[in-house]
Amino acid sequence: MEPSPRPEVRAVIFDMDGCLVDSEPLSLEAVAAEMRHAGLLNATAAEVGEKYLGVSLSRIIQDVEDRLGRPCPPDFIDRMETRLFKAYKAGLQPINGADDLLVALAKAGIAVAIASGASVRRLDRTLEYSGLDRFFPTHRFSADLVSRGKPAPDVFLLAAERLGVAPQHCVVLEDSPHGIKGAVDAGMRAVGFVGGSHLIGRESRHAVILREAGAAQTVHYLSEAFDALVRKVTLP
Repeated sequence: MEPSPRPEVRAVIFDMDGCLVDSEPLSLEAVAAEMRHAGLLNATAAEVGEKYLGVSLSRIIQDVEDRLGRPCPPDFIDRMETRLFKAYKAGLQPINGADDLLVALAKAGIAVAIASGASVRRLDRTLEYSGLDRFFPTHRFSADLVSRGKPAPDVFLLAAERLGVAPQHCVVLEDSPHGIKGAVDAGMRAVGFVGGSHLIGRESRHAVILREAGAAQTVHYLSEAFDALVRKVTLP
């Protein structure tokens, strides 16, 4: 069988937490703290990362309510985000190489967007505190804007539509199997990222999980990501 060319990449769609911003350790602990406040007293950041990485907060709340057998406190999201923004102010940083990657994509004429499971407010604050908001002045898309969050493909399809780029010409960088599945179901090539600090010590195991979810390949560093995302190669 003759090798087929990879479709031309015209846009890169990023997950935010754990891919561009090293926010996952802070996010996981903030969610776990509010789960404990709601009544799941043994909830830990490690458990949240294992079960819910890349899942929208609305789905997490639904699962917590199912486990509790009653509604979560109505201020769950507000309390979690207030806790999280306080931690962000104390030292949220982009993942090493994020600026260089985004500049390189811009120079190559590749459009970029964010497709995140975070709320609109959290998405905006995260980009602001990390200093990456200048790269995404408008093309930032939250699970709040679609009927189904990841692992559904909706937020990726919304990003592609707003960018004016067909899904087959989009590639996604994701650190969660839920996000990888959503990207693949949207008809996009997905690249897994395992360089966030929340994955230290389990990068290889997580890379296997991402490939099993449908990632075409995985990268450990954003310095490797440009070639993985947009380099034109032929596929066997």
